[in-house]
Amino acid sequence: MNNIVLLPILIPFIMGVVLIFFKNHTVIQRYISAITAIAILAASSYVTMLTYQDGIMTLELGNWPAPFGIVLVSDLFAGLMLILASIVGVACLFFAFQTIHEKREKNYFYPFYFFLLTGVNGAFLTGDLFNLFVFFEVMLIASYILIVIGGTKYQLRESFKYVVINIVASAFFVIGVAYLYSVTGTLNFAHLAERVAEVEQTGVLNVIAILFLLVFGMKGALFPLYFWLPKSYYGPPAAIAALFGGLLTKVGIYAIIRSFTLIFTHNPDFTHNIILALAGATMFFGVLGAVSQFDFKRILSYHIISQVGYMVMGLGLYSPLAIAGAIYYIAHHIIVKSALFLFAGATQKITGTTDLKKMSGLLKTHPALGWLFFISAISLAGIPPLSGFFSKFALILSGIEQERYFIVFISLVVGLLTLFSMMKIFIYVFWGKPSLNEEETKKVKLAPLLLPVVPLVALTIVMGLAAEPIFTFSEEIAEQILDPQIYINSVLKE
Repeated sequence: MNNIVLLPILIPFIMGVVLIFFKNHTVIQRYISAITAIAILAASSYVTMLTYQDGIMTLELGNWPAPFGIVLVSDLFAGLMLILASIVGVACLFFAFQTIHEKREKNYFYPFYFFLLTGVNGAFLTGDLFNLFVFFEVMLIASYILIVIGGTKYQLRESFKYVVINIVASAFFVIGVAYLYSVTGTLNFAHLAERVAEVEQTGVLNVIAILFLLVFGMKGALFPLYFWLPKSYYGPPAAIAALFGGLLTKVGIYAIIRSFTLIFTHNPDFTHNIILALAGATMFFGVLGAVSQFDFKRILSYHIISQVGYMVMGLGLYSPLAIAGAIYYIAHHIIVKSALFLFAGATQKITGTTDLKKMSGLLKTHPALGWLFFISAISLAGIPPLSGFFSKFALILSGIEQERYFIVFISLVVGLLTLFSMMKIFIYVFWGKPSLNEEETKKVKLAPLLLPVVPLVALTIVMGLAAEPIFTFSEEIAEQILDPQIYINSVLKE
């Protein structure tokens, strides 16, 4: 039965290969891609349901027992991330059907779309550090192709920076893997958790921990390593920007949470205080970048950075309530940020620009678009009763309980500045006199653009209105990952 853990990895990989053979047949590619994306969502949901019912699921590939062989592990945290990745994958794919140019579709857009999901899902399910590196590389190689599709001068220039920074991060990743193996003699997560607890060289482990924080911080866009993100995510088409903005940085955050709740728990007074300081700086400088911008997509790109800080804040506080809040926030942000980037794509399709000063009055000409954006915007800012409020509330409450008043103050200020910048978009883009005449308004059919986004907006509403059961589930995940022995026993069969 545990073989189904492979499905979220095998389905996108196999179908990505199949799609290569239909490179010049756009309609066939679309049908295959739609069925594949829905199948990934169904498989991810089924795996998570079984994990919730029966406990952590492990699969030893080739029947090599852990820690000697490759192990895939599905716990509640991994299962939740699989579902979120699949939901965003479906939404962005169906939006791409309406917005991606046919020339881009014929340049292997769909195969690499699913290769990227292969890497993402593999990173969530892998049970050892080396294969985390492998799946990171699969994800990144696919992202290199997707981010340059279209080949504009701006894309190529900014994508070069994206590629270089990730190559540097990957080099440090390999160094960290070698360093950790030399100290512990293993790379299996569960075995590492045991060995690290036995190693008395706290100083060496601290160095290794910070090295991995550097690596995952580059990929997750933590301060001061976020400089590559805003311009890189501005260039590609909206569907790709939404997939990247909603999902890719969260793979880095997932790796940080996994590492610093399972492996590097030997000296939390040192490591987690550094993480908390980085969280505050990430939030503050990220939101300053957003406030200073007057471009729809650039504001959203900087908000990725500021919102990542909230997730890492939960890890830095390192309590069950804080971790639960961070997990809730990850779920909220993946959904809302993807929706907001798709809204940016829809407005760009209608107006031909993302410059706020060149748009106005869309609320009169496209009211559904305006109000759906408004819901997503205030959810991102943390206005009740939407999902953003309850996830932030848990983090702030945990900070107050631990008397970490400075980080609480920063998080509140960042929330206010987030609201300010999102209302700036709403006022410039949707308020006032329409910038389009009646003929221009009718050029673009809005319904096909909104159809993939409406479920995401509905989810942020549901996550707010049904906050109690959802947060209870987040608490169960937090309890599971804060007790490493559960994971160790499941993987090593102790």
